[in-house]
Amino acid sequence: MPYPELMIRPMREELTRLGIEETKTPEQVEAAIADAKGTVMVVVNSVCGCAAGKARPGIAMALRHATKPERAITVFAGADTEATDKARSYFTGHRPSSPSIALLKEGRLVYIMERHQIEGRDAISIAQELTRAFDQHCTDHSTATA
Repeated sequence: MPYPELMIRPMREELTRLGIEETKTPEQVEAAIADAKGTVMVVVNSVCGCAAGKARPGIAMALRHATKPERAITVFAGADTEATDKARSYFTGHRPSSPSIALLKEGRLVYIMERHQIEGRDAISIAQELTRAFDQHCTDHSTATA
């Protein structure tokens, strides 16, 4: 049974306020990834404490970096079940993980940070790791938005 929308709305809005596009259906996920030019960041959002205190704040800091993905989308584990399954289908070789942050290029996974890599870090170190991944896998788009 999915989480009540009223409960998770503030958690969703933490990411959408950053310009991350919410995808709630498998079709929206597929279209976002298929239509993307360059790198797409896919955030699997979650209600857990490591998403609240580490992942979402770390993502917010990382998106201030000059180099960032050309597009960013999010799904919510425990709410957007089918969309989350579709997003995770791109994370070949990795077990389902919430939260998680992935970078896809031309629909192919080039980077992933899974829950076990988030839990033991603070938001600043997550942001630093993400900016390194952005520098490696994204083109510099200083004037682009997330």
